Amino acid sequence: MSAPGTAVSAPGTAMSAPRTGASEGLLVCHECEAVTKRPAVAIARGLHDFECPRCGAALHARKPNSLARTWALVIAATICYVPANLYPIMAITSLGKTQADTILSGVFFLIHHDMWPLALVVFVASFVVPLAKIVSIVFLLVSVQIDSHWRPADRTRLYRITEAVGRWSLVDIYVVTILVALVKLGSLASVEARAGAVFFGAVVILTMLAAESFDPRLIWTPIDTAARESTPTRADAHPGASHVRTAPSS
Repeated sequence: MSAPGTAVSAPGTAMSAPRTGASEGLLVCHECEAVTKRPAVAIARGLHDFECPRCGAALHARKPNSLARTWALVIAATICYVPANLYPIMAITSLGKTQADTILSGVFFLIHHDMWPLALVVFVASFVVPLAKIVSIVFLLVSVQIDSHWRPADRTRLYRITEAVGRWSLVDIYVVTILVALVKLGSLASVEARAGAVFFGAVVILTMLAAESFDPRLIWTPIDTAARESTPTRADAHPGASHVRTAPSS
């Protein structure tokens, strides 16, 4: 039995649209992670950005120019990816003989010397992961721009994975840096970083920045908008429906 004086909706009343932080006027600070409600003054003036009351950082409902910046960074990473795999990443000079290796030639060298586990690590971390990151970010950008409703939770999970694995692509740069620092044999042997290492480092940094620039909340924007538009008001859904009040208990 309902409590005295409570309102009971008529049977079959449509459910309201899901409540989100954006619909409630809540913003999260990217610096201190404080949750702040937009002031009434900002709402009245139509302002979307204001300062965090805790740390003073600028607050935004969405990352400003997220798609444009992400596209610029991922295109730059794609351009650098080609010379990163075509140019030698390092050159080893031993007894007057110089041998320069690209990423893939280094993988083949390791396979030829029966070092399969190391070859697999280098191939995955230095060739597959950067390419997969570029493809994943492009897929997310396209899906957002076409207002796709396809599996938003899985696309958000894909973004989290893409963001997390980026730093592991620096394995080749670490190896080259360590070899250059350790091999100090003068005229007997020397190791030099080549242009491929520069382009490869640029690919890793650009893809990390692209993942950071992308706003995953944009994935859910068309779903939330469609939910609000498809949810009728109580009067529209049931023109003849009325609230029924229970009589106060004696």
